[in-house]
Amino acid sequence: MTSPEPQSPAPQPSEPESKDRVYRSVPAIAGGVLLLAIAGWLGIDAVLSGEGRTPWLALAVLLLAVPLVLAFTLRPAVYAGDDRLRIRNPFRLVVVPWGQVASLRSSYSNEVLTESGAKYQLWAVPVSLRARKKAARREMRATAQARREMGRDEGRGSALGMRAGLGGGLGGDSVSEGPVRAETDRIMDELRGLHEARHRAESAQGEVTVRWAYEVLAPAVAGAVLLLILVAVG
Repeated sequence: MTSPEPQSPAPQPSEPESKDRVYRSVPAIAGGVLLLAIAGWLGIDAVLSGEGRTPWLALAVLLLAVPLVLAFTLRPAVYAGDDRLRIRNPFRLVVVPWGQVASLRSSYSNEVLTESGAKYQLWAVPVSLRARKKAARREMRATAQARREMGRDEGRGSALGMRAGLGGGLGGDSVSEGPVRAETDRIMDELRGLHEARHRAESAQGEVTVRWAYEVLAPAVAGAVLLLILVAVG
């Protein structure tokens, strides 16, 4: 009588991989969709109903313009994962492990600086000076409101003063919400926090890779060449 063979333990389910945080510019996407709709309407109408060289010219313009509109509006995105930052700009795809990120800088544009000194702009996270000024005005109004509420609480009786000290007043609520930040500045704060938490991780080390977006460049160059030929032939 043979003894039963020992059964191997059932495989444990693997831990789900964390998804990348994706950042894109909503106004750019909206503008891109509008431009594509206009270009498609005018271009297709010219191709179908145009005479002589008009259909060919319209086709060349569409072949040149559509990839460029896609590149600068719908394509840009930033993917932030636990191990790397993937930057999809109009004509390049840049992958930077967190261990290679030296800093994330915000001035007139949002940029990533690597340990080697290279600099890559975040097209999907554009700086809006108007949004910064609007956030600054909101912050000033919130601070002024908090000070007025604190002044009124101090002028009340001891019971109201005790309640304000415990955080029951409106001023305490306003201060606890933190500073008002523009949307793109808030995104950069999140990326800096992720970099700070992950830049020393073993899985976040590696080399920076850059790949040109030939799927955008090839049709745009073909459209430009075709348009030059049609204009030269006359």
